[in-house]
Amino acid sequence: MLVMVRPRTIWAILGIALLVWLVSRVSGVLTPFVLGTAIAYFLDPVADRLERLGFGRRWAVGVIALTIFAALGAAALWLLPALLIQLRQAVEALPHTVRMGFDLLNERFPELMEDGSFLRIIITDAFERLRQTALGMLGGTLSTVISAVGTIFVFIATPAVAIYLLYDWDRLVAGVNRRLPPERAPTIRRIARDIDDVLTGFVRGQMIVGALLATFYSTVLMAMGLNYGLLIGITSGVLNFIPYLGSFSGFLLATGVAVVQFWGDWWRVAGVAVVFVLGQLIEGNIVTPRIVGDSVKLHPVGLLLALAVGGALFGFAGLLLAVPLAAALGVVVRYFDAEYRAAIRRRRTPATPPPPRVD
Repeated sequence: MLVMVRPRTIWAILGIALLVWLVSRVSGVLTPFVLGTAIAYFLDPVADRLERLGFGRRWAVGVIALTIFAALGAAALWLLPALLIQLRQAVEALPHTVRMGFDLLNERFPELMEDGSFLRIIITDAFERLRQTALGMLGGTLSTVISAVGTIFVFIATPAVAIYLLYDWDRLVAGVNRRLPPERAPTIRRIARDIDDVLTGFVRGQMIVGALLATFYSTVLMAMGLNYGLLIGITSGVLNFIPYLGSFSGFLLATGVAVVQFWGDWWRVAGVAVVFVLGQLIEGNIVTPRIVGDSVKLHPVGLLLALAVGGALFGFAGLLLAVPLAAALGVVVRYFDAEYRAAIRRRRTPATPPPPRVD
């Protein structure tokens, strides 16, 4: 039996395919626009609230922009010098740490570190790849200049895009709303509201959780006297956006630094490891359920798959788009699944006979 496909559906599929192809071709320049759109989307409720307090849209956007720039400036003045110092110390200490690691392995496990052994081949190959990568990044003057210009463009264009979109956000939404097909408008609005709930619940929640974890790890690790504690704590909090990656990478980094720094004082090494185990337990059982909630319905495995596919197809812009697209796709799939099950129930429910006629 042939299935008739309406021309509108064919054009929609072709349009989506063309859009995906265009995004894949220009993904390198999409980063500031994706970031700016995301910032405007999440700040629009703040601007709406300021408007309800009596501010005009222009003044509301100005207040938000000044507040954010002031907060970023204060954070940069307070955190950036310490972060740069720790980053420089970590880079300078890396060769010495690698040599200490080799010496330790040679001393403790000489049979595993003999020339031609499996472990030595793996370690040597890994460090050779790192060295080649570093040389490749530092090698080309032209590519380095282009990369620097691109980074400056991102930092300049992102706030500009965010401010312009935030100012016109309500008009853009109203324009899209007017162009919805009348017969499908209620369904599209319902799905859009569900997507908005998922995105706000997940992304804003993860940002809050990441900030709390970064503060917790940085404070505790610096109090324990761990080298690069601020750098490791902030990195763990930022990477917490990807499930388990932040805590796992932070655990490996902090434990590795603790082993080198506190060699022989195993209680202190164990204490550093316990910090991340405790942080993961608190985050998974208390913080995330209360802040993010269970209504998001983004499974960690599905999120990891979306991040992997988005990064492979569209680079860094794909990583930024992976979460909202995965959330939107999940909402759409759940909607059609609910409609399908409702249709099955309607088919299985026998029709109620009409009441007998009384003359």
